[in-house]
Amino acid sequence: MGNLIEKDIVGHIDTQKYLCTINWRNGQLIMDEPLSNEGKDLGPDPFSTLLASLAGCTLATLRMYIDRKGWDIPEITISLNATQESEGELETIFSRQISFSKDIPNEQKERLLLIADKCPVSKILKGKVTINTML
Repeated sequence: MGNLIEKDIVGHIDTQKYLCTINWRNGQLIMDEPLSNEGKDLGPDPFSTLLASLAGCTLATLRMYIDRKGWDIPEITISLNATQESEGELETIFSRQISFSKDIPNEQKERLLLIADKCPVSKILKGKVTINTML
């Protein structure tokens, strides 16, 4: 099985507390912690970035499906957040709210709800994940 992305994501941090540079295929982004966590809030924090990945993947998956079906749905908006419950085993609960710029039939809504769960990032988050860390 091959890698999901063509080039590794490469991250770096130096002495400025929590400020990370993340290099991806064609660019760089910065990640930081909010002021409340002693960062400088210069970029999204890791949780925001994870939620942004789910948002982007969900939106792209819905757009591909809508376009393939030829449905007239010009705009899709998604709002996400997460909570964690740590009684016993840690459980993370993602809340994903999807809305459309116009009314659409209930049959289309029901189908798009199923399609949202088929986005690749949703599948990763719902599946078994193994993290192999090496030094």
